[in-house]
Amino acid sequence: TAQNCGPSQVINPAAPLNQYFLVDGNSWTDYGIPNLEEFIKEGYVIVATDYQGLGGGGKHQYSVAGTNGRDLINSARAAISMRDTGASKRTIFYGWSQGGGATIAAASLGAYLNQKGSVADDLQVLGFVAMAPQDAAVMIPNASKDQATADKALNGLIKLFSDNVFNFSHFAMTMWGTQAAYPNLKLTDLFTDPGAKVLDQVLSNKCMHVIADTFNYAYGAEFKTLLRDKPINSIVWVKALIDGSVPPVKPIAPVVIYWGTKDTAVPPIMHELYQKQMCAMGANIERIQLPGEQTHFSTPGVSAPMYLQWVKDRVAGKPLANACPKS
Repeated sequence: TAQNCGPSQVINPAAPLNQYFLVDGNSWTDYGIPNLEEFIKEGYVIVATDYQGLGGGGKHQYSVAGTNGRDLINSARAAISMRDTGASKRTIFYGWSQGGGATIAAASLGAYLNQKGSVADDLQVLGFVAMAPQDAAVMIPNASKDQATADKALNGLIKLFSDNVFNFSHFAMTMWGTQAAYPNLKLTDLFTDPGAKVLDQVLSNKCMHVIADTFNYAYGAEFKTLLRDKPINSIVWVKALIDGSVPPVKPIAPVVIYWGTKDTAVPPIMHELYQKQMCAMGANIERIQLPGEQTHFSTPGVSAPMYLQWVKDRVAGKPLANACPKS
């Protein structure tokens, strides 16, 4: 979440995805782009966004899918506008984790995609590939209708992501990023006064996953002491989480989701509910369970050959049957 964490801030960012937590990781942070070399060999133009706040000023709005989705769209516009790339306007968006959430958010940002006067108007969007995507809003529908419902929803999210320090770190970053997007919010609504100060210091200076190491070192099993006993101003928080999440709008093109049964960072119920919501609107949403017991972090590598073929088929214009579950 710090300014030095964007892809362009890393030496040679145009590399295959390399993950800090995996055995073959070779850096202090995640870097690179999933399936980069394979896509380049197939002749595709690939672009990755820094996201707002990762090198370009301001506080990073981590996991605020609406903001991240617009960043994704603008990165595609930028690549198309550069004549040297030779890129056509045929576009497929793909991403993992936060990038997965950005991808499914972009799928529902049709009005933003269709705006005129950008550096590259009229993108021909063929599809969206999301690996383990998050969608906060679909987990807390109607949560802002009254205080009791908001309290229950927010406490439910806190409990869901406080099972271990690593998942808690994702939760803390999401709340920090949400407060960056909605400055009327206060971190002290959710965290103790000392806890909020620690969060802001750590998240302002460190990158993803190293943050989890810091919390683990400093607090160990006592990481929940950073939280208030009971959150306050729940309605304001759930309104912000819903507003900043995936818009409840039918996607403009087919979406495919790849997921693993051992993913605890983004519980599969999130994109299961997303599929149900969007299919009810007439969208074409496919969820593909990966073989074996894949975690959040093994999902990109295992799914790579699958979505490479899916992308090829969309570019080739191959018909795609509706993959929504039969009711």
